[in-house]
Amino acid sequence: MEKVTEYFGSMVFDERVMKATLSDKVYKSLKRTIDRGTPLDISVANAVAAAMKDWAIEKGATHYTHWFQPMTGVTAEKHDSFISPAPDGRVIMEFSGKELVKGEPDASSFPSGGLRATFEARGYTAWDPTSYAFIKDGTLYIPSAFCSYTGEALDKKVPLLRSMEALSRQAIRVLKLFGNDTVRSVRCSVGPEQEYFLVDREMWKKRKDLVMTGRTLFGAMPPKGQEMEDHYFGSIKTRVAEYMADLDKELWKLGILAKTKHNEVAPAQHELAPIYKTTNIAADHNQLTMEVMKKVAERHGLVCLLHEKPFEGVNGSGKHNNWSISTDTGINLLSPGETPYENAQFLLFLAAVIKSVDEYQDLLRLSVATAGNDHRLGANEAPPAIVSVFIGTDLQEVLDALE
Repeated sequence: MEKVTEYFGSMVFDERVMKATLSDKVYKSLKRTIDRGTPLDISVANAVAAAMKDWAIEKGATHYTHWFQPMTGVTAEKHDSFISPAPDGRVIMEFSGKELVKGEPDASSFPSGGLRATFEARGYTAWDPTSYAFIKDGTLYIPSAFCSYTGEALDKKVPLLRSMEALSRQAIRVLKLFGNDTVRSVRCSVGPEQEYFLVDREMWKKRKDLVMTGRTLFGAMPPKGQEMEDHYFGSIKTRVAEYMADLDKELWKLGILAKTKHNEVAPAQHELAPIYKTTNIAADHNQLTMEVMKKVAERHGLVCLLHEKPFEGVNGSGKHNNWSISTDTGINLLSPGETPYENAQFLLFLAAVIKSVDEYQDLLRLSVATAGNDHRLGANEAPPAIVSVFIGTDLQEVLDALE
């Protein structure tokens, strides 16, 4: 049997592959771009593109795509082959640094398309080197940001990267007040837990409401739902276990740290939880995870439902985000330590987070304000549709004492 350690990340152009395929000079230059955001020289981009192309072709890839996240709720991709015409009528395989760094997909037909004049309707994709490229279905996927002809953000990644940069810049400023001059960056991390339902594909076909909307629009409650609370953490059925095992393998090949799997509260409901990663990488991985979940389900004669509330009267599916911030030197800024009442640095960052939730709650609500979430919130163990902060009795007493 093939070991997980042997195939984990086998379809990812990660640091291990970079070190093996790039010169020491090119590798160090790329790492500076990834870690510090320094501009990428075109000669370095050309070298990285050539190495990516050769590695991808060895893995069976024939195309590449700039993979981005427009404001549609799903990802987008335009595939281009590596082929270029040769003088003898044949073709050669080419991939330049310019093609790696920038793409020009049409932006006119996305939700933001009507905001610009026709001659400015094209969009630009820009390679995000902080998120590793990967191979899926014979194509090299290059995680990218998406912006307009005049520079406006047209996707979910650009605002996320900007917010991460703003957080890092301000956190470093605060850390310097505490005499910490060694930190170069502060990173936010998240581990989005993904809940989902699995239903038999043949039964799913009979429910046109499920097929067309992802949720049931009518029907009656089953004789037994989740009243006995026996499905939660219960024994996983063989068919589901086989699906989960197949899913784990596919995700591990893509370098996704799928860690925990279990039955959830509602019948036929389950959960997959990954180990946390830097936020923009975690967001990319979650989009990829949901796509792979659906494809693997098809192989098992199942359908994976990711709607927040596919069935009335039982729990819906949430996406719990375990979020934190830490320095590049390994300090978790939201860890209270043994004596939180004496940890002024922790208390300051805690207060900043609470203040930000209070002042910018409208933006937080906008980020989760969807029709599906409206159906889920407020019933069957789901929280009410409000934004609140609970820090526990001990920390509450510390903050009350400070006031």
